[in-house]
Amino acid sequence: MMNKHNFLAKFFIMFFLTLSVVTVQLFYDTYSFINDIDTTIITQIRLPRAILGLLAGGGLALCGTALQGVFRNNLVEPYTLGISGGSAVGVALGLMVNFHSFFGFASLMVTGFLGSILSLFILYIVAIRDYKIETKNLLLIGVMISFISSSLLMLILSISEVENLHGIVFWMMGSLGNAENSINFILFFIILSGFVIFYLLSNDLNAMQFGYEKSFTLGVNIDGVIKITVITASLITASIVSVTGMIGFIGLVVPHLMRKLFYKDFRILFPTSFLGGGLFLTASDFLASKIIYPNELPVGVITGIVGGIFFIYIFKKERIR
Repeated sequence: MMNKHNFLAKFFIMFFLTLSVVTVQLFYDTYSFINDIDTTIITQIRLPRAILGLLAGGGLALCGTALQGVFRNNLVEPYTLGISGGSAVGVALGLMVNFHSFFGFASLMVTGFLGSILSLFILYIVAIRDYKIETKNLLLIGVMISFISSSLLMLILSISEVENLHGIVFWMMGSLGNAENSINFILFFIILSGFVIFYLLSNDLNAMQFGYEKSFTLGVNIDGVIKITVITASLITASIVSVTGMIGFIGLVVPHLMRKLFYKDFRILFPTSFLGGGLFLTASDFLASKIIYPNELPVGVITGIVGGIFFIYIFKKERIR
C-alpha cells in the first residue's frame, strides 16, 4: 500500500512534468513576448492547442478508466469497444452533409453522440446473454464494430463532395489543429460534468471489482452503473472525436499506468488518469509536430503506435494469467 507522502510525491512530479511539457510546447522556437508575431502564435495557436490536448487526453483517459472499471477488463476503452468508431461515423456524416455550416459546431457533437450510442446499442444487444453482459465477448464485438465503422468511413469518403473531402480526411487522421477557445470552453464543461458523474460512481466501481454478484449484495445497482457509465463515456468520447478525430489507445495506456503508479481506488484513479491522459496526448502532439519538421504527423499516429504495442503487451499478460 502506498503511503500518503509517496502518493503526493508521485502526483506532484507528474503535475510538474505536465506543466513542463505544456511550457515547452508553448515557447518552443519563440524568443520573446516583445515580438507581436510570437505573442500571436503563443496565445492564438499554441495555447488553445495545448489546452485541447490536456482536455482531450484527460477526457479519453477518464472514459477508459470508467469503462475498464465497470466491465472489469483492462483492455476495454472507447477505441476498442467501437465507441470512437461510431462517433467518427456520426461526425463524418455531419461533415459530409455540411451539417455544421447550418447548425454550428455543436451539431457535430450531437451526430457523433448518436453514432456512439448506435455502436453501444449493437454492442449491448450482441454481448448480452441471459440478461447479463458477456464481458469476455466485448472486445471481439468492439473490434468488429470498429472494422464496420472504418468501412463506413471509407464509403462516406467515396461519396462525399470534393469540397468536403479535405476536411473529412484531415479530421480522420487525428489532430489537435482544430483547437479554438470556444471549442475548448464547450469541451471543458462536458468533460467536467463527466468527471463529476464518474467520481460519484467511484465507490460503486470499487465494489464492482470484487465481482458483480458480490457488489450486488453490497447494494450496488449494477445495471444502472453500467448504463450511466457507458452513456457518459459516449458523450465525452463523441465530443472529443468531433474535434480531434480518431485518437486511439489513450484510454487503454493511461489507466493501466496509473494503476501501477497509484492506488487502484477509483477516487484516486480518476484525477490521476485525467492528468496522465493530458500529459500523454500533449507530449505526443509535440512529438508529432517535430519528428518530420517542418511537416507534421497526425497525433493519432503516435498514440496508435504506442497504444498498439501496449495493447499487445497487456493482452499477452492477461493470457498468461
